[in-house]
Amino acid sequence: MTAHKYWKFSIIEQILNKLSWDSKKNSNVINSILRKLRQLVREPVLRKWLVGRLFGKYPGEPVFQAHYPSYLKEALPLTGEKPIWKQGEISSNKPERPIHLPLAGQTLTLQPGQELDIFNNSFSDTETLLSLHRFAWLRILGDTVDPAWVNTIWQAWSYKFGNPDNSWAWHPYTASERAINILQFAIRHGIPSPMGDTLKILSAHGPAIAEKLEYFGDHHTSNHLANNGRGLFILGLVLEMPNCINLGFSILVEEAKRIFMKSGILREGSSHYHLLLAHNYRIALEIARKHLGSATLNLEELEMIVKHIHSPISYLMLPGGMPLVGDISPDIPPAKLLEKFESPADIGPYNAAALISDGWLRFDSDNWSGLWHVPKDGWSHMPGHGHQDCGSFELHYDKIPIFIDPGRGSYGEDGEAALYFSARVHNSLTVDRAEPYPPNKPYFDDNFRRQISGPPPELKLKMNEVHLTFSGYSRLKSVGQLKRIWSFEGDVMSVSEIVNGSGHRIITRTLCTIFETEVVGNEVIMKSDGHTFKLRFEDGEINIESGIRWTAYGEGEPATFIRFEKRVELPWHGLFSLEMV
Repeated sequence: MTAHKYWKFSIIEQILNKLSWDSKKNSNVINSILRKLRQLVREPVLRKWLVGRLFGKYPGEPVFQAHYPSYLKEALPLTGEKPIWKQGEISSNKPERPIHLPLAGQTLTLQPGQELDIFNNSFSDTETLLSLHRFAWLRILGDTVDPAWVNTIWQAWSYKFGNPDNSWAWHPYTASERAINILQFAIRHGIPSPMGDTLKILSAHGPAIAEKLEYFGDHHTSNHLANNGRGLFILGLVLEMPNCINLGFSILVEEAKRIFMKSGILREGSSHYHLLLAHNYRIALEIARKHLGSATLNLEELEMIVKHIHSPISYLMLPGGMPLVGDISPDIPPAKLLEKFESPADIGPYNAAALISDGWLRFDSDNWSGLWHVPKDGWSHMPGHGHQDCGSFELHYDKIPIFIDPGRGSYGEDGEAALYFSARVHNSLTVDRAEPYPPNKPYFDDNFRRQISGPPPELKLKMNEVHLTFSGYSRLKSVGQLKRIWSFEGDVMSVSEIVNGSGHRIITRTLCTIFETEVVGNEVIMKSDGHTFKLRFEDGEINIESGIRWTAYGEGEPATFIRFEKRVELPWHGLFSLEMV
């Protein structure tokens, strides 16, 4: 962008910021419009797309009917069914001790008698509120939870939210999660009382979910639709409602074809979300085996899906733990979820070649282990949970994580949430502090993406080297292809880098670690758990910044970002190395 254009758009953005400030007391509609305009100012690729669409250069999206996937046209709408429950109910005892509810991003402590006010709490993060409505804390607490508290909180929820409406409480994903969590608890401990009222409310979840299925065309539909199906399926199985069973089963099977890639990995770019979806599908299968009853379903198809999507899990698990690539789900903390996969029987053999083809590469040599994720097309999948991690990696040595993916502690498009989405906090190389690929939009077509950023990235394993080539920066004037090569020999790892093109550019390399660090000249001394490593750069400025490594949604630990930044002339060749002392 020329200086004149930059100045012009900077002035426009200042005006929009002023308008946004002045409109705080105005309607949400105005503020939404201002956010869109600000986005347009900041994103030249989006402006190019809109101009192209205006003149008919780029095609529009395929026509679709919201909430109605084509494979369900004959099964919708879902009619109400009479639920059947043959087990007992929870006694009406009142809780005697406090309960600590692990919600998304915070823990809520309740004293006996405070349950009526629980849903009057205000939370800064919507995900915290949703985890409360989803009864997600049941999934985390497991059998340690006091049934008296479950009964009491359920009654409080039913009193305020028992009738389906358009609030967050009845968002289809939330309704699906709540039905599953309550029913899984009920199978073990009995259904919340009074039984008749609870069954009536639970059976109403079926039509409520089916009416608002989270289908918005292929380019706007995430894993939520699969979870809608899981909710309907489990609801139908446990309460013997055949229409729910059939509808839910169809969604689970059809969506698995769409959201998982050929290797079995989730296409949305998140290791934690893959683990979550694999677990969710397995739970659906386990409940089907126990509660199928007289329903005539062929479970072999679901069994094959579960086997297929479990196969990449051991590939993702490095010796020092599973890298949290992409977003972290608020539904259940990674550590708690990983407990569900302790048995080797839970994880089948993986297809390494297929996983590399789908953008996930694992490397093991001597004491070194690493994981690379490159979105298959460079751009993060939309909708999805991937980050700007093209060129990034996680590296372990002898079960000790050295360079780590920092994860992401919350959702959002501004502030810290946006920062942890960006390449700035990943183990990446950036040009002029830009992202490896521009922000993706679900309505961009493939031809437009290729026009902007060139061919798909190439990620390869060659003996003791990992090779990455990509062209995402070709959208910047006079910047060409970028290459990174990671080489491993004994106790030394070196990274060779080439940025093709012409002219002067700012090259930034970032490395994230939980090691203690000390800068000595052009070296960084890294120490942890009795291990010492020496990180060596060529001449240039090294900066050390404090940050956070997120271990769960809203939970993190101190981390350090090592940054090397230098103004260079293209074509440029760089090198840095890491050696165990």
